Amino acid sequence: MVLNPCVAHRGWSGSAPENTLAAIRLALDDEDIEMIEVDVQLTKDAVPVLMHDFTLERTTNGTGMVRDYTFEELQQLDAGSWFDPQFSGEKIPTLEEVLQLTKGRVILNIELKKMGLVDDALEQTVVTLIQKHNMHADVVVTSFNHWAVKAVKQLDPQVKVGIIVYGQPTLIVEQMEEVGADVLALAYPYLNDELIKQVLSHEKEVVSWTVDELDLMQRIANLDPAIKICTNRPEVWKQLKQASLEGHREA
Repeated sequence: MVLNPCVAHRGWSGSAPENTLAAIRLALDDEDIEMIEVDVQLTKDAVPVLMHDFTLERTTNGTGMVRDYTFEELQQLDAGSWFDPQFSGEKIPTLEEVLQLTKGRVILNIELKKMGLVDDALEQTVVTLIQKHNMHADVVVTSFNHWAVKAVKQLDPQVKVGIIVYGQPTLIVEQMEEVGADVLALAYPYLNDELIKQVLSHEKEVVSWTVDELDLMQRIANLDPAIKICTNRPEVWKQLKQASLEGHREA
């Protein structure tokens, strides 16, 4: 029996505050989860930290832009209480902390958050950390900014990279080859049988995001078992796994 791999989106973000060590540890403790996705951007003093939004308001008690604060200043913020009081005091982690925590245990999908034309050296900083910790086999670097993906591949061809797409792409294999991408992360509404077969036939990987409902997971599983399912709720994916196991036993 082959079951679609599970990717924990921003850690196990349905049960702990996203992009925190709490969410990442929760996902790490489950041996079924093969990949953890996190978002990374630079602080004012060029420290790569985990944060999805470019601003602080939604997931911390701070205000303003992430890039306008030093790492030390960001460490004074609470990144957990917004989710649930039990996570009060949870901090914004560095990418380096997360690399050290996940090495050899799970594949870490590092999404680079790039704002417009800002050249903040994010690609070089991330590649340097991957090299420092010898984690080429443990990571994949992705981004909506395909030029950032290409830059990572040029900095270190050994790093696996992927493009993130929201919409119905054309010439998708050609786009991937242009930037050296090994992975296509595609918004789930745009998955279709023809596209999946085309990408997989070129030995590329496909990640569908972000899928939290059981019926949608089942539809993706029916397309192809190789499609990775990125979800905020791995516990729902576990329902899919259980249903697949029961169906396999009955067969």
